[in-house]
Amino acid sequence: MTPPSASVHASAVCVGDRAILIRGASGTGKSRLALDLILAGRTGAITETRLIGDDRVRLDTRDGNLIVRVVPELEGMIEIRGLGIRRCAFVPEAQVALVVDLAASDAERMPPPERLKTLISGIELPRIPVGPEYDPLPLVLGFLSTN
Repeated sequence: MTPPSASVHASAVCVGDRAILIRGASGTGKSRLALDLILAGRTGAITETRLIGDDRVRLDTRDGNLIVRVVPELEGMIEIRGLGIRRCAFVPEAQVALVVDLAASDAERMPPPERLKTLISGIELPRIPVGPEYDPLPLVLGFLSTN
């Protein structure tokens, strides 16, 4: 029997075939960043982007990869401040390729390499620590557009 997946307070989107996991306390802008990335995908600024889950997602490991999945009760729902809960296209799961930590206390202008990685369920992943005073969208787009 497979152990149950961990439910975490986070949002996630699928850019192409890989997921961006967006973490942060309530009110830090997880839903906003998810929506901004979905809109960037629609305009062609990045590959097509779809919601996986907003506010709560499940994390599993599979074949040495971290997989993020939608919580069934929240399928296709995203909070848009000023509009409420809205429905949008979603994918049920994807492999996590990037973690964005909003309102991160360790964010800085030139972070040392070790701060640009995180370990989740024994899997090392690229990480962007975003300070509370920063707009996360340009940082994520910069990450996706450079190497």
